[in-house]
Amino acid sequence: MGMVDKKYLENRLQAAESGKAEALYDLGLLYSIGHGVEQDNVEAHKWFNLAAMRGMLSAQIDRAEVADAMSTGEISEAQRKAREWMVAH
Repeated sequence: MGMVDKKYLENRLQAAESGKAEALYDLGLLYSIGHGVEQDNVEAHKWFNLAAMRGMLSAQIDRAEVADAMSTGEISEAQRKAREWMVAH
């Protein structure tokens, strides 16, 4: 992972902390393709879910696509992680 990727990831995480829907969506994208992070459908679904809850239509579409490649258990885990994130923020 290059410095640029790491900086971008940190920037997106900070923006997500303050609840910016675009940042939540971008994190979903990073995890769905494994850019700068380990590819992780559970994390991707979690971030897309959080962005979708803030009204991002593209996040709803991408969340559904990621969900197609996930087991029921993985989806449950992603939803639990999204709830935990919401409680903490």
